Parts: sequence; structure tokens; C-alpha cells
Amino acid sequence: MKKFIIIFYFLMVSCATVSTKVNETANKEKKFLNSFLKKNEINLTKKMGKPNKIEFRENNRNRFYIYKNNKLGIKCERVFEINQNNLVVGYSSKNCF
Repeated sequence: MKKFIIIFYFLMVSCATVSTKVNETANKEKKFLNSFLKKNEINLTKKMGKPNKIEFRENNRNRFYIYKNNKLGIKCERVFEINQNNLVVGYSSKNCF
């Protein structure tokens, strides 16, 4: 029983550590992406480079710059919304760390 308690304790501690790291990484990503909001499209392309794809969606005059890459076999996708004034007005991020 004592071994079980010790093993359980170490599993719980390691899970908490992983959770903390994930939260820290997510916060860094959010801070990085927020730095582009209300900034000119030129600032975005200087920092991020040329987008992999630019989309125009129905009923929306804004452009969507899509950046894709792979890190450790995980596909990361960031999408930035650019309005008619060439300002970044939104973003989304999937699997980016």
C-alpha cells in the first residue's frame, strides 16, 4: 500500500508540472498573437513572413492570412484577420506552442 501511495504521489506531481508547462506555453502564444492586434499588416508580415495562404471568405471583406508549420510532427496553424484598413483585427491558433 505504501508503494502505491508513493507512485500515486509522483504521478500527481508530474501531471501538475505538465499542466503548468502547457499553461505557460499557451500564455506565451496568446501574448505573442495579441501583439499583432490593431497593428498594420506590414508589421505582421515582417515578423511572420509571407503567409502560406490568403483567403477571402463570403460575406466578409476582410482577408485571412494563414500560416502553417510543423513542429515535432504537430501541425500548427495561425490565422490572422486583416480588415480593409490593413489592420489585424483578429486571430486564431491551433496546436501552436
